[in-house]
Amino acid sequence: MEIRPIKTEADYEATLKEVEGLMSAVAGSPEGDRLDVLVTLVEAYEREHYPMDFPDPVEAIKFRMEQEGLTVDDLVPVIGRKNRVYEILARKRPLTLRMIEGLHETFSIPAESLLKHRSHRGGHTASR
Repeated sequence: MEIRPIKTEADYEATLKEVEGLMSAVAGSPEGDRLDVLVTLVEAYEREHYPMDFPDPVEAIKFRMEQEGLTVDDLVPVIGRKNRVYEILARKRPLTLRMIEGLHETFSIPAESLLKHRSHRGGHTASR
């Protein structure tokens, strides 16, 4: 099994094509083992070259609401009165640490997403 590191975009594209061809490989077979190794290489390359950032806190909440069919009323026990929920969703009020903990524990929203931009005002992000 000759496998080389993914160093270039061309290597990456070729590896993706090979992975696609191995998707039906049986686990534990030589093809399945090759697939496992190639997927690991692809993931490492993507982490370095295509890093994914966590979403904005409000977008994370809205995504979970859409995903789970939640309503504003479902957020009231965690965030507070209905008008407060609307203020959060409209970015007129920041999340408190208590709200962040509640959203994370109750709705399994990643805390990293909810904490992002906490120190920034008005929804602006820091430039990198």
